[in-house]
Amino acid sequence: MVEDPDEDLVRAIGRGDARAMRRLVERKLPRLLALARRMLADSAEAEDVAQEAFLRIWRNAATWKAGSARFDTWIHRVAMNLCYDRLRRRAVRTESEHAQEPPLALEAERDDPAEERRSRVEGALQAIAPRQREALVLVYYQELSNIEAAAAMGVSVDALESLLARGRRALHAILIRDRDND
Repeated sequence: MVEDPDEDLVRAIGRGDARAMRRLVERKLPRLLALARRMLADSAEAEDVAQEAFLRIWRNAATWKAGSARFDTWIHRVAMNLCYDRLRRRAVRTESEHAQEPPLALEAERDDPAEERRSRVEGALQAIAPRQREALVLVYYQELSNIEAAAAMGVSVDALESLLARGRRALHAILIRDRDND
């Protein structure tokens, strides 16, 4: 059994310790915000997702069972489920509309080549299938191992690796197409 670095904090939160909750928020907030921003391409929605995830931690910490899953895996799954809930509620857009619309906040920064490249990747990431995006975000942006990412997604490592391969191919195709259209 792998030792969970968050176990003591989660147990303290389960006992109602507000200081432990503040420490956990300080520790986890940047990663949860980054995860939700990449999944949703919307900072305000990402903040709402992070807030809801921490509310769920506060409410459910006493019932979390150490050893059944690492806390980090559990909180990533909670955040991903909240992201999927928001994605389902959004108006349905076609993939072509999605790929052609860069995030508005990045539009003004087009004169910086590095920012433009980042913007293109972010736009392409939003255009691929959500499960492929989830796999890529967890492994490449959240820096989870394949085993941790597979556990967070509730899939086998083989299925995760398949999602990663398909996601990389889809990103590559979108980026090449967009480059050729410029």
